[in-house]
Amino acid sequence: MLRRMLLAATALGLLSGSPAFAQADLLARAKQLFKPIPEKPPALKGNAAAPAKVELGKMLYFDPRLSASHAISCNSCHDLGRGGADEQSTSIGHHWQHGGRNAPTVLNAVFNTAQFWDGRAKDLEEQAGGPMVNPIEMASPKTHVAEQLKAIPGYDTAFAKAFPGEKDPATLANAQKAIAVFEATLITPNAPFDKFLKGNANALTPVQKEGLALFMDKGCSSCHNGINVGGGMYAPFGVVEKPGAQLLPPGDKGRFAVTKTPGDEFVFKVPTLRNIALTRPYFHTGKSWDLRQAVGVMGTSQLGTKLSDAEIGKITAFLQSLTGDQPKITYPILPPSVASTPRPAP
Repeated sequence: MLRRMLLAATALGLLSGSPAFAQADLLARAKQLFKPIPEKPPALKGNAAAPAKVELGKMLYFDPRLSASHAISCNSCHDLGRGGADEQSTSIGHHWQHGGRNAPTVLNAVFNTAQFWDGRAKDLEEQAGGPMVNPIEMASPKTHVAEQLKAIPGYDTAFAKAFPGEKDPATLANAQKAIAVFEATLITPNAPFDKFLKGNANALTPVQKEGLALFMDKGCSSCHNGINVGGGMYAPFGVVEKPGAQLLPPGDKGRFAVTKTPGDEFVFKVPTLRNIALTRPYFHTGKSWDLRQAVGVMGTSQLGTKLSDAEIGKITAFLQSLTGDQPKITYPILPPSVASTPRPAP
């Protein structure tokens, strides 16, 4: 027992000196790999976040009339009351069709290197247009989105305020810009881990600190790092050992569908672990509902390491510290349709 305790203490750096030294060492290591979420949203290049544009983006984010059925909004699959996701393995779209992959959280998505599991959208603006016109998701033809918006009188004023000086502001492109600046505000600062990174040694529990040390020592942080604890690179799922077909279906080859590069088969964008405790189920298939199970799978599949129950518990405890302040959103009052507004598709 004593030998095991000494080995555990050594692994955590607790024998390097005083407890204060060990705390400082852990913080120093963490600060080399991670950054706290900022208090204010970042600016989007070429898309200024004027208040009127952010407000319009919020309206559009919650408006189901951007879908052919008038029943599905951005918030349907990226529910801001549920961690920016929808607690479905794959989201339900037009005519009850299911999408091919789990809906990733929209929270802190602005910090990702690209959007979607395969990175096919370079930024939030490009991503915002995808679901609207996807026949499985919101199923609105490209030309129909602008027609729909122009046929709702209240949007004329909202678009004119958001895009002053433009002759024809109510366009799909401008809708994407507005949604993007709103989504960029959906950040979750002040997680316990953020407070720890800023120097508050007591922000993490002792178990969470042990989990953080394991997270770095075992190699989890080689992919899950940076401000979003992920989201900054692509990686094969199954680096060391391929998971079962339930978690890695042979028909979904990930980023290969975008690049057509053989080396990109079964490569996916590394997901953010921010707010991970709120966004089950996990993986691009959405087939793992237990965070502990997901941690174990990542150990064997990505690191070639069978983590012990105790190690899984500590890493999971650390992941709980990544839940930050959730966005406080006042549900918008949407402009009403009129008799001439296009009706829902059957």
